Order: sequence, then structure tokens, then C-alpha cells
Amino acid sequence: MSDTTDIGYVRAALATDLTGLSTLSDALDDMGPSIDAALDLIANMDGRLIVTGLGKSGHIGTKLAATFASTGTPAFFLHPSEASHGDLGMVQPADVILALSWSGETRELSDVIGYAKRRNVPMIALTGGTDSTLARAATVALTLPKVREACPHNLAPTTTTLLQLALGDALAIALLQRKGFTEESFHGFHPGGSLGAQLKQVDEIMHGGDALPLVEAATPVITAISELSAKGFGITGITRNGVLAGVITDGDIRRYLERNASATMQGALHDTTAGDIMTEGSVTLHPTMLAGEALAILQGKRIQAAFVLDGDRPVGLVTMLRLLNRGTA
Repeated sequence: MSDTTDIGYVRAALATDLTGLSTLSDALDDMGPSIDAALDLIANMDGRLIVTGLGKSGHIGTKLAATFASTGTPAFFLHPSEASHGDLGMVQPADVILALSWSGETRELSDVIGYAKRRNVPMIALTGGTDSTLARAATVALTLPKVREACPHNLAPTTTTLLQLALGDALAIALLQRKGFTEESFHGFHPGGSLGAQLKQVDEIMHGGDALPLVEAATPVITAISELSAKGFGITGITRNGVLAGVITDGDIRRYLERNASATMQGALHDTTAGDIMTEGSVTLHPTMLAGEALAILQGKRIQAAFVLDGDRPVGLVTMLRLLNRGTA
């Protein structure tokens, strides 16, 4: 019996979408030569990828243009109606057009198709129409398999637009990998928001200079305590000739005083050195490490701060609070 609850309808729609994606995956071997040709066109172009489409295909095209642009392929969306009223001037022979239309017979694309032919602009069709006007006119046709829509009436573009989106995103990812687009490359295109915060380098957000809590190993424990209090990070780096030898935290001080409760104040705080009670082998970070990676290390080690080293020398300090305040999550 069919599930006629709201959750049942949602589950059925998702099942239809998954079937559609599985059908697309199964069709990839047959589509392989066309996919390779499309990727070659985009990877070797000297201009930009011009994405166009109308209606639901247009909405998918807008998203795909953003995905390509943010992963290292210059791209923008061209509305086919605006193209017919002057925006075709944006398209140059060095560009490549990616045209989306499930039927392949979208009338509003006719001017784009004609312009591409006149100006010898390569065009990739992303369509379900095997022998459609768009597929025949394209330099490369990526023909998606026929699938049933998630719409119970098989009318509203749902699963078909999902396939357009899925294959378009997959092309962008394939190009990203061809180009060796790295996490650092992402930072250049995503300077804002949570993603931008995660992709900042540690040296962009660390505390440095006079803010660094550091004392020499030979200094008395009272000096380390003073540095802890003055800098307020709950940690002090212990150095020998400028090289980080270990750290002292609030917890280290507390445990040390508990162990030496019977000692004199002079002996506990002035006659013992910072190097005597420091913790060696502390977790450290590198200046070019990404902030997201640094956050994962602090969380994984369950610590609140770590020193940043250039070689063996401390040049900064990153705290959990600093990372979270900068939007790294």
C-alpha cells in the first residue's frame, strides 16, 4: 500500500530523484566521449563559460555559472531573452556557451544558437532532447537520459532539473581537478562568510608580536604566572634561545602548586624555573595552515590554544575563541 502521509509523499519524491540520479550514473559510460569533449572545450577556452537557459533550466544555469566561477572557471549567466535585446554583445568567439533546455526546443534560445553559429562560438548543449534543435546545433551535446519526474503527474520539472544540476556540478568538479584547484585557491574566490573564514591561513588570524605570551625556560615560575595573567590566553610558551621548548597552562600551574602545597612560597614560585614545570611536546600549528584545519586540531586534541611556529620559533598563537569569533566553524 502506498504511504499517503506527507512524509510518504516526500519519501516517494526522493526515491524518484534517486532513481533518476542512478539512471544518469549508469548512462555515463555512453556519455563519456561527449563529456570529455565538453571538458576539453571549457578547459582550453581563452574566454569565459557563458551559461544560458530559460525557466527552471535557467535557474539551474544561474547556479551552475556560480559553481564554475567559484571553482576556477570564469563563467556568468546570460538570460536568453536579454541576449536577444543586446546582451549577445557580451559573448565573444573565445568564449564557450553552455545551453540548458530539457526539451532542446526552447524558442527563446534560437537567437543564442544563431549568434553562436555566426560567430563560431563553441556551444555545449545540456538537454534531454536527443534529436532536438539544440542538440543538433551544438558543438557537443550532453544528452541526459529520460527519467520520470518526482511530480506525481510527471509534469513539474523536478528530477530532470536535478539531473541538469548534478551533471553540471560534476563537470565543474572535474575541471577543478584538472586544474589542480586547491583549498588555497578556494580562499581567493571565497574571502567572505563561513567558508572564507575556514580557508584563511593561520597567519592571517593569529595573535602575534607583543601579544605573544613567552618566557625563557630559566625564568622563575612566578614570571610565567605573571605572563599568564598579563596576556590572558591561559597559556605561556617556554623558550630556550628563542626556540619553543614547551608550554605552561593555567592547569599546569594549579597542579604544580597542589603538588608543592607544603613548600615555602619562595621555593615554589621563585626558586623553581618555568622549564622545570613546563609540558614538552605541545601541539603546534604552521603559519600557512588553513584556519579550518587548525580548528579541527584544537577540537580533536581538546585544547583551547596552540602556538604557531616558523621552524622551531614561535611567531603566533591561535585560540579556539579567536577561530570561532572569526567565523571558523
